[in-house]
Amino acid sequence: MTSPFPQSRPRLTFLSSDRPEATEARRRLAAVYGDVPQEEADVIVALGGDGFMLEVLHLPLARRIPIYGMNRGSVGFLMNDFAADHLIDRIAAAERAEIHPLTMTALDASGHRSTAMAINEVSLLRQTRQTAKLRILIDGKVRLAELSCDGVIVATPAGSTAYNLSAHGPIIPLEARVLALTPISAFRPRRWRGALLPHAAQVCFQVLEADKRPVSAVADNFEVRDVVEVHVAEDRDVSMTMLFDAGRGLQERVLAEQFSV
Repeated sequence: MTSPFPQSRPRLTFLSSDRPEATEARRRLAAVYGDVPQEEADVIVALGGDGFMLEVLHLPLARRIPIYGMNRGSVGFLMNDFAADHLIDRIAAAERAEIHPLTMTALDASGHRSTAMAINEVSLLRQTRQTAKLRILIDGKVRLAELSCDGVIVATPAGSTAYNLSAHGPIIPLEARVLALTPISAFRPRRWRGALLPHAAQVCFQVLEADKRPVSAVADNFEVRDVVEVHVAEDRDVSMTMLFDAGRGLQERVLAEQFSV
């Protein structure tokens, strides 16, 4: 088999969460396979759970190199099964999944503008006991003049099986080139279940009655509180590569999730 890497044996850098089982796995694997600096690596091996994988994907890397995760956390939907043996062979045979993040631009009540990237989703969430009231615009056109809810989610295909699925949003195949727009506990209109949007859609949320009903905006794990307007769009200029064991690629996992009971 021809190696997909510049060297026949890819150079690895190991990163781990702070869970004891993850740090111990990093120590063991680095001793066996070597551990080069990130700037010299062909592959990052991430050891932890899905949350840690998102942290690694958010790293400001000088160059976007593939990331191969192994589960040393809990759920591990974005991770491969952990095994210390034959790691080089697994990585060489791995299937690649290219993902594109969302860019969130949030304007808060003080006039400060914040920008953040989301691999899974951008969420708007009520901050108090009162429901949020939101206006939703798609490509500059008002599509929902007022949504009373606990919040709303814009999810990528890769993130559609995470918070979006828990909020009863649709699971999206990676190749579908659409985004999920999913309400969280919609009160009015009560029957609105969300929408599937073209991946190039420009989504704008305007917070109504922001003083009385404050709302926060969260891009994965980056939060902006007291927002008044939030813009969300997919960034096709940014591409990230995740590696999955042969036959267990991300596309297969997303498909299988739709048949899990």
